[in-house]
Amino acid sequence: MLENKTMAGRRRLLPCVGLGLLAVLCWVWVSFASLSGDQLHLEVLDVADLGAFQPQSALSDMEFASVASYRGPGNSDRRSNRELPILLWWSGGLFPHFPGDTERIDCATSSCLVTSNRKVQRYKRTASIIFYGTDFRAYEAPLPRLRHQTWALFHEESPMNNYILSHGPGIRLFNYTATFRRESDYPLTLQWLPSLEYLLEPVAVSLEEKNRLRREGLAPVLYMQSHCDVPSDRDRYVHELMKYIEVDSYGKCLNNRPLPEHLEDTATATGEEPGFMNFVARYKFHLALENGICPDYITEKLWRPLHQGCVPVYRGSPVVADWMPNDHSVVIIDGFPSPKALADFLKRLDENDDEYVRYLEFKNPKRITNTRLLEGLETREWGVNDMSKPNYLNGFECYVCDQENARLAAERAYRKNPKRNQPLQPKLASNSHMGCPLPSPGYRDVKDLPADDGWLQIWPQDYWQSLDQAEGLESLIRHNESDPSLLWKHIQSIAVSRARGKH
Repeated sequence: MLENKTMAGRRRLLPCVGLGLLAVLCWVWVSFASLSGDQLHLEVLDVADLGAFQPQSALSDMEFASVASYRGPGNSDRRSNRELPILLWWSGGLFPHFPGDTERIDCATSSCLVTSNRKVQRYKRTASIIFYGTDFRAYEAPLPRLRHQTWALFHEESPMNNYILSHGPGIRLFNYTATFRRESDYPLTLQWLPSLEYLLEPVAVSLEEKNRLRREGLAPVLYMQSHCDVPSDRDRYVHELMKYIEVDSYGKCLNNRPLPEHLEDTATATGEEPGFMNFVARYKFHLALENGICPDYITEKLWRPLHQGCVPVYRGSPVVADWMPNDHSVVIIDGFPSPKALADFLKRLDENDDEYVRYLEFKNPKRITNTRLLEGLETREWGVNDMSKPNYLNGFECYVCDQENARLAAERAYRKNPKRNQPLQPKLASNSHMGCPLPSPGYRDVKDLPADDGWLQIWPQDYWQSLDQAEGLESLIRHNESDPSLLWKHIQSIAVSRARGKH
C-alpha cells in the first residue's frame, strides 16, 4: 500500500476528541488547580540548560485523545505532585497530552508527573526518559546518562527507521520497551488491527463481481506502492513476479497503471478513504510486502486486504502465521521456491472459485481458530478507536510509571533496612525486544548483485554503520561522557581496537 512518511493518516489509530470551550476551560482549571499551591519542587543535579533538540517525529502530526485521569483499583497513591517521580518524553512532538509542560497521571498502581520539558533532564526526581525510536540518534543522546535514571523506548514503526535498535549494544541501552515485537515489555504487535470486528466485515466486492472484472481485463493481482528502494527490496521481487503473472501496479514503484485522479493523494491510501478502499477491493490478490523484514512487524498491508475480503500475498514478518485468523487465510511468499512458482499458484486460485473462497472462510467467526490472535485482541491494555481504553502511548507511560515507582520503593526499603530488603534488579532490554536481521535482497542472493546495485550500496551499509553508532554510544556512556559529539571519536577508537584484535 502507499506509504506516507509523515504517517498523518494514522490518525485513525488514535482518534481525536472534539473539545468544546467548556471542556477546554475545565482542563485549564484542573491543570492550574493541581499545580497551584503545590508547585513542582525540584532539586537540580545540574542547572545547565541543555541544548534544545527538537527531532522531526514521524508521528508529530498526530493528535491524541488524552485519557482523563483514571485512578486504577490498585492505586492508593495520595502523594502531592511535588513528591511524584517525573517521566520525561524526549521526543516532545510525541507528548500524548494536552499542550503544556507537565501533566499528572494516575495509573494502575501509582502516579507520576510526565513532561516534555527537557530542562528537567538532570533533576533528581526525573526517574525515566522515554524515547521515540524513529527520533533516537546516538549523536544527540542526553549525556551523561545519570545513574538514577532509566531509559524507555517506544518504537512501533519500521525497523528501517533506526537500525541502531536492531543491535544488542543499541537495544541494551533501554530498560523498558514498547515495540512491535511480542517479547517487548509492552507489545504493540496488533497495533494495525483495530478489532476482531474489523476482520469480520463482509467481503467488500463479491467473487462474482471480481470474476466479471477479470473478464473485462482487470489483473488478478494488485501492487500499490510509492515508497521504493526499501530494505526489504520488495520491488525486485515484484518485478520478477510480473514476468509470470499479470499485476496492476499503481503508485511510483513499478508503475504500469495510472491511479484515478481523485486517488492520487497518498493520504487517501493511508487513511482508508472510502473511494480508495472501493478501488483496491476489486482485486482478488493484494501484494502485501512490508518495507522491512522483522519478526512481528505487521502493518496495514496485511490487515487491510483481510478486512476487505481480498487475499494478501505476504512477505514481512517470518512468524506472521502466528497471528493469522486461521491457517488458510494468507498466501505467504516465502513458502514458494521462486516467483514463478508463486505465480503458478495464484493462477490456479484465480481459476478455481472453490479454492479461492477457502481463503475467505475466516469471515465466519467460527472459522477463526487462532487463539493467540483472539487472546491478543482481548487482553491488550490499549485500544484502537476504543475510547474506553488508553491509546498505546498513554498506556506505555503508565507502564513505565508503575515500574519506576516499584523500583524506587524497593530502593527506599533497601536503604532503610538492607539486611531485610533487596533492591529490584534493573530491567534490561534484549535483542528479542527489537532485533531485526541484516536486510537481504528481495530476489536472488546478495553475491549475485552487481557492485553498483543501488540497494546494495544503501541498506547493508546502513545496518552495519548503525552497529558502529550503537557501540560508540555504549562507549560514551561507559566513560561517563557528557558531550554526544564525541561519538565519532569513540567509534574510531573502537575500530582501531578491533583492527588490533583488542575489541
